[in-house]
Amino acid sequence: MIKRELPKDVHYILKKLHHHGHEAFIVGGCVRDLMLGKVPKDWDLTTSAEPSQVKALFSRTVDTGLEHGTVTILKNKVGYEITTYRVDGKYENHRRPKAVAFTKCLKEDLKRRDFTINAMAYNEESGFIDLYGGEEDLKLGIIRCVGDPDERFHEDALRMLRAIRFAARFGFEIESETGRAITLLSKLIEKISAERIKMELSKILCSKNPDYISKLVYYGLMPYVIPEFMPCVNLSQNHSYHVYNVDEHTYRALKEVKRTEVLRWSIFLHDIGKGYSKSTDDEGVDHFYGHSKISVELSKIILSRLKFDNKTKNHILKLIAYHDYRFEPNAKSLRKAVAHMGVDMFKDYLAVQEADVRAQAPDKLQARLEDLDVKKQHFEILLASNHCITIQDLNIRGKDLMDLGVERGEKIGILLKTLLEMVIEEPEMNKKKLLLEKAKMLIHKG
Repeated sequence: MIKRELPKDVHYILKKLHHHGHEAFIVGGCVRDLMLGKVPKDWDLTTSAEPSQVKALFSRTVDTGLEHGTVTILKNKVGYEITTYRVDGKYENHRRPKAVAFTKCLKEDLKRRDFTINAMAYNEESGFIDLYGGEEDLKLGIIRCVGDPDERFHEDALRMLRAIRFAARFGFEIESETGRAITLLSKLIEKISAERIKMELSKILCSKNPDYISKLVYYGLMPYVIPEFMPCVNLSQNHSYHVYNVDEHTYRALKEVKRTEVLRWSIFLHDIGKGYSKSTDDEGVDHFYGHSKISVELSKIILSRLKFDNKTKNHILKLIAYHDYRFEPNAKSLRKAVAHMGVDMFKDYLAVQEADVRAQAPDKLQARLEDLDVKKQHFEILLASNHCITIQDLNIRGKDLMDLGVERGEKIGILLKTLLEMVIEEPEMNKKKLLLEKAKMLIHKG
C-alpha cells in the first residue's frame, strides 16, 4: 500500500476537484513509486472532469495537450499534469492514437495503460485502486502488460523497449506472455523514431542493471535497433586475457563503470568492432586486430542514426578510440598521454580502462589493476603539481613568437606544439627564457 503522504499541493488539487463533484486520482508511475517507498519525481493526475472544467477551477493552468485531455495546473511554481479519463481511438504508426474520447469511467482509462505496475490509482477518499494486479506484480518483481500484450505492443511499439527499461530500473523480470509478444512483434520497433529509441536505450544503459541491454538480444529487438552488435553475440575470445564471449564481456563491463550516458555508451560500443575483425592464429589463439578503429567507424554510424548531439557523440567516439590505448606506468608516459587526450578525457579513459579490465580474465585482474593504480597516482601528482600539459600551460605565447619574426598563422601553432612536446619530456624547461631560446633555434633551423 501507499507508504508516504501526498504533497500538500497534490492533496489540494485532488480535494478541490472532489469538492466540486469530480473524481480525481494520482495515477501511474507516482503511485508505483509510492508503493515502493520512493519519492516520485513527477506527479501525474487523472480526473473525470473535462479540461474546460479543470481550467475553470484553477487560476493558473497551461494547455499542455488539450486534444488528449491534458492540462497542467501551476501551484507554487510547480506544474502538475492532470488528464481527463479517456479511451484511446485507433493507433497510427504503432505509436499514438489518432484521436481520444473522454470518459467518466476510471476503469476504462486504466485499461489503456501499458503495464500493470503503471495502471494503479490512489486518492484519500477511495483509497488504492488496482484493477489489474499491479501491486502483486510489484511484489513478484514482474513487468506485465495490462490486458492483451499483443494489443498493447501493436498500439505502441515503443512499449517493448519500455518493458525492458522498467525491468532494468527495478531489477524485475518480464512476464512470459509479455515477453512472448515482444519476440513475436519485435520488428515493429522499426516504426519508432530514432530519438525515442535512443532515449529508452540510454535509460536502460544508465540504470542500476545496464546488463539488461542483453534482453534486446534475447527478445529479438537488437537486430532492428543496433544490428551492428549482433556479430558480437556469443563470439568467443580464446585468449589469455579473456574468459567471456565478446557480448558477455560487454555486459559485465557495463556494470563496472559509473552511470553516465557517455561512459555507459562508450563501454557498450567499445568492442563492437570485434564482431568484424576476429582471426585465429596457428596456435588457436584469437586476435581482433584493428578492432578499436572498426568500433569507432561502426559507432559513428550508430550514434548518428540515433540522433546523438555532436558533443556527446564525439566524446564517446574518442573514448572508444582510446579504450585500448596503452602506455608505460611512469610519469613521463602519463604526461604524454594526458597531453594527447586532455584532462577530462583522460579521467574518463581511466574509468573505461578499469571497467574493461574488471570484465576480463580474473587471473589477470590484480596485475592490471595495480598497473592502473600506478597511472592514477601519477595522474593525481600531475594535477597537483600544475605541470604543463597543454599549449595554454606554456610560459610562452604566440605573440612572443611573432616578436621573433614568425608570421601569424599555422607556423606559430606548429612551433608551440613542438615546444610543448619538449616541456612534456622535461617539465623544468617551461621557463620563458628557455622557451625563447629553443624557439630561436627552431626558427633558425627553418
